[in-house]
Amino acid sequence: MPNFAGTWKMKKSENFDDLLKALGVNTMLRKVAVAAAANPHVEIRQDGEQFYIKTSTTVRTTEINFHIGEEFDEETVDGRKCKSLATWESENKIHCKQTLVDGNGPKTYWTRELNGDELTLIFGADDVVCTRIYCRE
Repeated sequence: MPNFAGTWKMKKSENFDDLLKALGVNTMLRKVAVAAAANPHVEIRQDGEQFYIKTSTTVRTTEINFHIGEEFDEETVDGRKCKSLATWESENKIHCKQTLVDGNGPKTYWTRELNGDELTLIFGADDVVCTRIYCRE
C-alpha cells in the first residue's frame, strides 16, 4: 500500500484560475483565491485506508477525514457542501467523486497520485482540469 503520509509543498500549479471560473467563482474572489492558494501547506496522515488531509493557505484551512470506499462529507474547491466517495483508481492513485448536496453545478472530483516523493493532485470540474504537483518535505 502506498504511503501518502507526510508534509507536502506545492512546486507547480496549472489551470487553478480556469477551475474556479468553471465553478462560477467571480473575478474578485478568484484573484484572492489564486493568490492565497499559491503556497498551500498540506499535511496527510494515513492509517491503512483511513486518511486525514489538512490543507492550509493564508485565507482558508480545510480538513477532511475519510476511509477508502466510504461516503463522507466534504466541500468543493469553491465551498459547496457535497458527499464524496474515494476509491483506489490504481495502486498509487485515489479518485474521489463529489456529489453536491444542494443545487446544480459542474460535476467535480479530485485525484491524488503518489510517485515516490511527488504527489499529483488533480481537481476536475466538468471538462476543466487543474493539476497541482507537490513534493514531500
